[in-house]
Amino acid sequence: MPGTKIKKIDRLKKEISRIKKSGKRIVFTNGCFDLLHYGHVMYLEKAKSLGDVLVVGLNSDASVRRIKGSRRPLINQNDRAKIIAALESVDFVVIFGSDTPLEAIKALKPDLLVKGSDWQNKGIVGAEFIKNYGGRVLTVKLADGRSTSSLIKKILERYR
Repeated sequence: MPGTKIKKIDRLKKEISRIKKSGKRIVFTNGCFDLLHYGHVMYLEKAKSLGDVLVVGLNSDASVRRIKGSRRPLINQNDRAKIIAALESVDFVVIFGSDTPLEAIKALKPDLLVKGSDWQNKGIVGAEFIKNYGGRVLTVKLADGRSTSSLIKKILERYR
């Protein structure tokens, strides 16, 4: 059930600690995930394939507005969290209110931090922290031509 996958950071921290003790590898990724599309689904499936448990950090509505502008998000954080949690590849969702997921990464200490290849040369938040305790940081190729911004543009062009 998707609702049971959505956790507050303190509760998730305890659960992740227990899961790690069983020897499973924890993968963390994050994003806004506004207007979920196939590129998002493919990305999350790739991230999950790199470990055993996938945790998705989801930007809060306020965080999305600060990052993407006042017109976003189109879908509120609770709905976005439920949609992401409904995906088979996703084990947990945690909503964070800051502009970056650094505090969530520090709390959860995942084995692997995954971002899209568009972050390759941008300085991935949390990368140094994870590398300092022996974790890994990887980027995965994104689906060509698929983004929320391009989807919004297509909708506007077709329905003006």
